Amino acid sequence: MTAQLIDGKAIAAQVQARVREKVLARSATGRRAPALATVLVGADPASEIYVRNKRRACEMVGIRSLPLHFEASIDEEQLLAEVDRLNADPAIDGILVQLPLPPQLAAQRVIERIHPDKDVDGYHPYNLGRLAQRLPTLRPCTPYGVIELLKSTGVDLHGLRATVVGASNHVGRPMALELLLAGCTTTICHRFTRNLHEEVARAEVLVVAVGRPGFIKGEWVRPGAIVIDIGINRLPDGKLTGDVEFAAARERASWITPVPGGVGPMTVAMLMENTLQAAERRSA
Repeated sequence: MTAQLIDGKAIAAQVQARVREKVLARSATGRRAPALATVLVGADPASEIYVRNKRRACEMVGIRSLPLHFEASIDEEQLLAEVDRLNADPAIDGILVQLPLPPQLAAQRVIERIHPDKDVDGYHPYNLGRLAQRLPTLRPCTPYGVIELLKSTGVDLHGLRATVVGASNHVGRPMALELLLAGCTTTICHRFTRNLHEEVARAEVLVVAVGRPGFIKGEWVRPGAIVIDIGINRLPDGKLTGDVEFAAARERASWITPVPGGVGPMTVAMLMENTLQAAERRSA
């Protein structure tokens, strides 16, 4: 068996085309384009790239982008005041604060300051709580994108045994909630999990997000499983690789995401979807 690739770039392009069509439809009825404020603190090279990609996506779909860049020395009260200002601005539909933040800033406090209706990253406790209650509003972008990738396979997820490896607040935990919402019987593995290889071997849907190259061995993968690799790691030679041993896993899985070109493009695409949804809800 050689797994079919799940082409995240192509699926992300479809999502963005759908968003662009809806944005144009808004304009045709005299409504303004959705607006996204991106907040970058400091000069972290990776963060600068991520924010630039998000702004480029805004241009592609017709969303107005408001870039805000602050020195790394900004104090927490100043940043919170900026968030308050954006919350109060009726022309702004979504607020994205790029993580990580400098050490003097409490990321969770900043996230919780964003109004839930403008939390297009889906990280606010209110939005995560709605997802847990099976009443999703603005959903965390990466897990939301994974669900779109799984839908693209045409496989009925109801009743499938799904395993998430990684329990971070921004990816692993909401990913488990998304899989529950999709009807899977869901297990989440973390650093205290015993016999991880056995948990992985039972998974019909395997989602991995731990940030360790090749952490999941291909031989652990259940034959016929769908494998979603969220990890993206840069090797000493500059190449990007995922958390799953790709070549070996592909020989056992039925579907698998590549790294790069799998989950990554979907995160930005679902941010555009969330920003549009935020604008639609605020103007309803």
